[in-house]
Amino acid sequence: MKIFVVLVLLMGLVMLAGCGEEVEIIDTVDTIMDTPTTVPPEPQLPVTTQPNPVVVSGNMVRIPAGTFRMGSNDPEAFIDEQPVRSVYVNAFSMDRYEVTNAEYKRFLDANLQWQKGRVQARYHDGDYLKNWVGNSYPSGEGNHPVVYVSWYAARAYASWAGKRLPTEAEWEKAARGGLVDRKYPRRNSTDADSIDASSANYGNGIGGTTAVGRYPTNGYGLSDMAGNVWEWCSDVYDNIENSRVLRGGSWSSHALDARVSFRGADIPIFTSDDVGFRCVR
Repeated sequence: MKIFVVLVLLMGLVMLAGCGEEVEIIDTVDTIMDTPTTVPPEPQLPVTTQPNPVVVSGNMVRIPAGTFRMGSNDPEAFIDEQPVRSVYVNAFSMDRYEVTNAEYKRFLDANLQWQKGRVQARYHDGDYLKNWVGNSYPSGEGNHPVVYVSWYAARAYASWAGKRLPTEAEWEKAARGGLVDRKYPRRNSTDADSIDASSANYGNGIGGTTAVGRYPTNGYGLSDMAGNVWEWCSDVYDNIENSRVLRGGSWSSHALDARVSFRGADIPIFTSDDVGFRCVR
């Protein structure tokens, strides 16, 4: 079966090559790309107490399979965003919203070993759920994105919920919402080269997170793909040991960081008041 899939993918490459542009294939189910040899083995995450995956929310958006233009050649683009290249991504579903405090608490209630004060030190930097009091999130912020969560914690939640973290290619394809060569994840192409306070929570204008779904969605119906909180992706950043990709900018980020092609990264134990995540399946 795997040989058949590879042959089909290679045939597709040959056909696309005839159009004069190389296409990178990202297979989200059974990747044919080797794991970089420089990446150290990850520590084994604690086994969750949930016997079977539990889908916490059915509020997901289907992102169609297809090729999109990833990266940016704009003057303000950084070297790690270049060059623009065509990338094929299989169909997948993505959470409409960033994972909220209330959703994350359900995970903690079912998995005591991930609660604040109980999680193993090697899975966070010491500030895990810093803004929580015990097992309680900040009052009135149940519908705000959870923050101060490490990459390890985000991955554990996703697994428990019957989902996973998005690849970087999946995240950017979803953020673009079907628009080509635009800077921001906005619904209309006429607006997608600019951003303002009515379209996203960024630039420290509010001074913290806002409830998910407050701002207009992009072309795929996804909320907060720019601003509110940075979102963990599954990928290692450019084969750098002990790093993971962050995307989307946050409430404290500049507009430059909220562009769909901007790439952030940090170590997987990192936590912050402007870092959260969403899941895919």
